[in-house]
Amino acid sequence: MYAYDIETGVRPPSHVDGRSARAERTRQAVIDAHIALIRAGELKPTGAEIAARAGVSLRSLWGHFGDLEKLFEATGAELLRRQDDAYEPVDPSLPLSERIDAYCRQRAELLEFIAPFARSSEVRAPFSRELQHNRLRYFERAAFEARVLFARELEGVGSEVRCQIESSIAISTTWPMWVSLRDVLRLPVPDAVEVMKRVVKALIAEAVAARRPATVG
Repeated sequence: MYAYDIETGVRPPSHVDGRSARAERTRQAVIDAHIALIRAGELKPTGAEIAARAGVSLRSLWGHFGDLEKLFEATGAELLRRQDDAYEPVDPSLPLSERIDAYCRQRAELLEFIAPFARSSEVRAPFSRELQHNRLRYFERAAFEARVLFARELEGVGSEVRCQIESSIAISTTWPMWVSLRDVLRLPVPDAVEVMKRVVKALIAEAVAARRPATVG
């Protein structure tokens, strides 16, 4: 007996599908609860606090995620999904000054969004491989965005110097830099953005200066 209509390919409703849907709702409720607690200022929410916020039992929470690492992985994926939904690439055809301004303002908006989660990660990352991986993903994404947005300025730069400049831009537009500007120096967002813009502008100027001379045919 087929588990689906062989003519339409549509599976009929089943108790299994219902259980899967309930399981997915429970998983999402736990992830949402984890995010809500961190956003509310709880840097190290416990399993019991997350379960209570989600309206599920502690046993159900660990039955779906197994351990904190799996919960960190799922929460990180959800945060990236939300960022992707809100992301609008800066137009790479804009003049350089406009690109730098738009890019840094966009990065600042993102960093303010992830600030509670980055602070939470700082507490637990030394003991969590998954949180360390999440940090690397944010860095790699920032480097990729810079590579695309400033492709014209990076063209013709030697691979080693280009990689160093891309990494430098990523560092200057991700959490390590932002936390220094906001939490250590206590700069308001507009002032922190201006510092970020100065750094990116200087790095792009270095890239342009490092271009190889065009080969004369």
